[in-house]
Amino acid sequence: MIKSMTGFGRGEYADDKRGVVVEIRAVNHRYSDINVKMPRRYSFAEEPIKALVKNVAPRGKIDVSIQVDSVGEDETRVRLNLPVARQYHDNLLRLKNELNLQGEVSLSLLAGMPDVIRSVAEVEDEQAILKSLSEPVTRAAENLDAMRMEEGARLTEDILYRGGLIADTAEEIEAYAPSVAENYTAKMKERIIELLGSGSGATEDRILLEAAIFADKSNITEELVRLKSHIAQLRNIIATAREPVGKKLDFLVQEMNREANTMGSKANDIAITNKVLNLKSEIEKIREQIQNIE
Repeated sequence: MIKSMTGFGRGEYADDKRGVVVEIRAVNHRYSDINVKMPRRYSFAEEPIKALVKNVAPRGKIDVSIQVDSVGEDETRVRLNLPVARQYHDNLLRLKNELNLQGEVSLSLLAGMPDVIRSVAEVEDEQAILKSLSEPVTRAAENLDAMRMEEGARLTEDILYRGGLIADTAEEIEAYAPSVAENYTAKMKERIIELLGSGSGATEDRILLEAAIFADKSNITEELVRLKSHIAQLRNIIATAREPVGKKLDFLVQEMNREANTMGSKANDIAITNKVLNLKSEIEKIREQIQNIE
């Protein structure tokens, strides 16, 4: 199934200690680029979380936002560093005596000194934390994937529609192409008569030779065959997709564009040129859609 690289997913988890909310946003990108934003104390879980997301979305620029709120007992503890407090006290008294200063070394003064009183995180079970984070991440990734599949279905419908337009235009060009040499021959005869008169020495064989040379140079049968083959491949890739096919489709569209360009340069006919322009327009629209496909 074709998947878009664009989507959003949300997942939640709660137990007696914490509540977790995960949001995942994804946009198209040439490679895999996963960024995780969450509290620093849980940074040990970053790589496992990236692996969970990449398992669902192997390509794209993906931002994972994780919010953790404590709902039970506070997960931090306040610690008094008594040796540091004593050093501050002793040094402040010494400073007072050495410089003959006024004032007392008070509780509020000592408590405000760096590292005397500080909050520290409780030692936690990393496996339990990883489980409480993995569940909402997995749920958010699944919801993201569902949106990507839904968007992929819309992209597939549009690509197949435009592929049909290209196939129809190619059929029109194929039906019209034989008349290009015939029109050239008729115009060449008219031009010769106009310039030299009907009694000119130009022979029918010479005119036919020139027409044959022109027909050979302007022949676009090869390009039409390859273009129709590329359209068939496009449909087949989409119909049988079981893995990311964005890069494969991108290469195929480049080849389709190459055939269209060659037809435009070889045909030497305004009607075919106009149809080739229509081809290129639809091919470009497909290319734009494919940029969003995983």
